[in-house]
Amino acid sequence: MILSTASPLYAALLDLARRSRLVFLAGLPGAGKSFLIHQLAHLAHAGGRTIHLLQWDVARPVFEASEPGRKYPQADGVTHGVIRIAAGRWARDAVGRWHAQHPDAGHLLIGETPLVGHRLIEIARPAADAVEPILTLDSTYFVIPVPSREVRRYLERQREQRSHQPLHDREKEDAGPQVLRALWQQLSAAARELGLTGTSPDGAPDGAPDGGPDYDPLVYQRVYRHVLRHRRTQVLPLDEILPTTAFSAYDFTVPYRDVLPSEDEVRRHIEAVEAAYRDRALLQREIEQWYLNPV
Repeated sequence: MILSTASPLYAALLDLARRSRLVFLAGLPGAGKSFLIHQLAHLAHAGGRTIHLLQWDVARPVFEASEPGRKYPQADGVTHGVIRIAAGRWARDAVGRWHAQHPDAGHLLIGETPLVGHRLIEIARPAADAVEPILTLDSTYFVIPVPSREVRRYLERQREQRSHQPLHDREKEDAGPQVLRALWQQLSAAARELGLTGTSPDGAPDGAPDGGPDYDPLVYQRVYRHVLRHRRTQVLPLDEILPTTAFSAYDFTVPYRDVLPSEDEVRRHIEAVEAAYRDRALLQREIEQWYLNPV
């Protein structure tokens, strides 16, 4: 554990570890999701829970490395739209299978759901299927970590360093610094369209290096609360820079089970997306409008 037992963040995660069945960490890359997943998993294991992890940056490469997925490589570190939608459809189905296969309350599913840019957005959107009641259980939580400006800057610097000197192989799959900045620009544009702009009390935006709007925790929180308005949400403010320089959030000292797609599932979902989006312009529009829930 990195968190102090006196930290409010520790108390919040301990509460989730005890009372939750499913916990999804939602937010931008570089917002502390992986760290919180790591700490939550260790707390839950200490309480006797069996840990299962469903993570975007772990499941996505399986799709990209598959035979049908190799037709849709990344471009400048950005995942192809076909892969994004296929992985999201699989993830929603996977939640349903996991729930059926592990009915005992001792099992805990922890998910990493970026949502931005249509990354596992299917889990956030309501749908008339057998999975929806699971995603709306009293014991299912969508946690939104909201770093302060100072913490966000620190996380971005750390991501820059880890992109050159990863401490764990899985860090190689993390979104690079340029992708972090591009995704914030996408979220800022979504906020403007949704009328959710504003300025946090910790200071006015001073402009990002590329000339776009700087990260604003208030805008960030508003957009994610809006996207997750059909889900039970909990905001976790991240105001403290933690001593994680020599620490990788992928280094677990407790057992866990990855929820991953099979070869057949990957093929089936990619083929279904190809059939549904023969007009790739339609696919691109849906990717761009990730924040517009259909209900």
